[in-house]
Amino acid sequence: MKKIVIASDHGAVALKSEIIAFLKTKQCELKDLGVDSDDPVDYPDIAVLTCTEFKRGGYDFGILLCGTGIGVSMTANKIKGIRCALIHDLFTAEMAKAHNDANFIAFGGRVKYNVPVTKMIEKFMETEFAGERHCRRVGKIMDAEK
Repeated sequence: MKKIVIASDHGAVALKSEIIAFLKTKQCELKDLGVDSDDPVDYPDIAVLTCTEFKRGGYDFGILLCGTGIGVSMTANKIKGIRCALIHDLFTAEMAKAHNDANFIAFGGRVKYNVPVTKMIEKFMETEFAGERHCRRVGKIMDAEK
């Protein structure tokens, strides 16, 4: 069973609900850090809160959502130890895990995707990190934090 932390700003509340319903069908354990209304909030605060919770340990990965996914992914990637991928399709979902060993994925509630977000999450979840040469590259990503 996967343990996932998830949060959105006001621009992706409906998408977050859709994702949560899907993940429950996969028997995932979820921690939802909000928000649940369209009252404006600042996406950097949501991203920092969620990444901080993730770093406490015990989670397989996290999902961040805002209007575009851009703001939360940019914020998350400022936090030491986080590798957040902004996903657009099945290929980027697969590569985020296989090549980059992402521990967060991000989506936009106002983005019109050609593939359902739930399918992209499913692809990410079923993909294993490829290791080998990618370990060196992921190490270099993490070294950039120093």
